[in-house]
Amino acid sequence: MGKIIAIANQKGGVGKTTTTINLAAALGILEKKVLLIDADPQANASSGLGISIEEIELGTYQLLEHSISAKEAIVPSNSPNVDIIPAHIDLVAIEIELVDKPKREYMLKEALKDIKDDYDYILIDCAPSLGLITLNSLVAADSVIIPIQCEYFALEGLGKLLNTIKSVQKIHNTTLDIEGLLLTMYDSRLRLSNQVVEEVKKHFQNMVFKTIIQRNVRLSEAPSYGESIIAYDATSTGAVNYINLANEILKLHSKDGKSN
Repeated sequence: MGKIIAIANQKGGVGKTTTTINLAAALGILEKKVLLIDADPQANASSGLGISIEEIELGTYQLLEHSISAKEAIVPSNSPNVDIIPAHIDLVAIEIELVDKPKREYMLKEALKDIKDDYDYILIDCAPSLGLITLNSLVAADSVIIPIQCEYFALEGLGKLLNTIKSVQKIHNTTLDIEGLLLTMYDSRLRLSNQVVEEVKKHFQNMVFKTIIQRNVRLSEAPSYGESIIAYDATSTGAVNYINLANEILKLHSKDGKSN
């Protein structure tokens, strides 16, 4: 059975989409079958894997309103072993449209039932908010990765996100785990970066991934070419970081038996 991982943090600019795209690509290179679900109306994960957003007719919006099946929404990406359910700006409207629906928090979970076994990993790129789309993602997920940038306001708002996760665990999804906290945009030359790493590790200890994503120009450039960092520059620091992260996750899952 596939594992569903949401990549979430209501703070913008922490590396959620970068992580979703490149973790998906890294798992694909390691011969895992991956589905990426773009659950952010900005649709950056879609364009970052070579999908033309203007041409999208079926995607996350239709999936959440249950007007199509998940299989109908899936398109291949330009990354080996990675499929995608793309997003479009019309996804913004789904928050309002779902408000009056029964079991509105379970729309994504229900939609993914038919395809969960078709993939080793399903990664959900969440919007930078704690709205209904992100709630659907957390309810559907088996676990959540929380990217945290190594900058001054790193821990700001993290308590709110952790409280939201606790609420989801209590009310909607008792089996939801925190996969790990992922430190991103690390610059070893900056004292502040090192202080944030120390602070996060001190507070969260074993919840923090050993892999740290370093600040890397090539990592920033890759999305503008519609490519993962692995396709854009496989020898770059960013590519090495994300392959290390993928290996760390696979090792964790083989150890606890959560994934094949």
